[in-house]
Amino acid sequence: MPPATEDPAARLIAELTERGLRVAVAESLTGGLVVAELTSVPGASVVVSGGVVAYDTAVKRSVLGVDAGLLAAEGAVHPEVARQMADRVRTVLAVDGRAAELGVATTGVAGPTDQDGKPPGTVFVGIAFGAEIETIELALRGSRAEIRVATVQAAIDAALARLPRA
Repeated sequence: MPPATEDPAARLIAELTERGLRVAVAESLTGGLVVAELTSVPGASVVVSGGVVAYDTAVKRSVLGVDAGLLAAEGAVHPEVARQMADRVRTVLAVDGRAAELGVATTGVAGPTDQDGKPPGTVFVGIAFGAEIETIELALRGSRAEIRVATVQAAIDAALARLPRA
């Protein structure tokens, strides 16, 4: 087990490496910051399959396969959108036919204005591990940059918390 003093991204990479698992990330409001944080850790290439920045809602549908009816009815800032993004990115970014075991997704409103009728700071993080897929709702405050950074940390913390103990 890695030391508790390590940062969360380093702990996640170490846990995945130790278990021979891979992670794939789908990001909207964070625009690639989650993958950037993970890949800043030496050795991340062993476990990080990659990331999809699905910033435009249409890309969530066309690349990640998020349900078009859901997007039309609810918009991109919705817990089920995060759930589907986390689940589907695992196969979209399969390596040599092997889907990633862990999928992480972020969707929400960084601001400065509302989106889909939701205020800035409304964020959903999707975590998919095996058959378990869940969404965490965040109500963040701060500037656009602060909301994005807090989302990255919440996503990595959530991924760590949802990994079953070895």
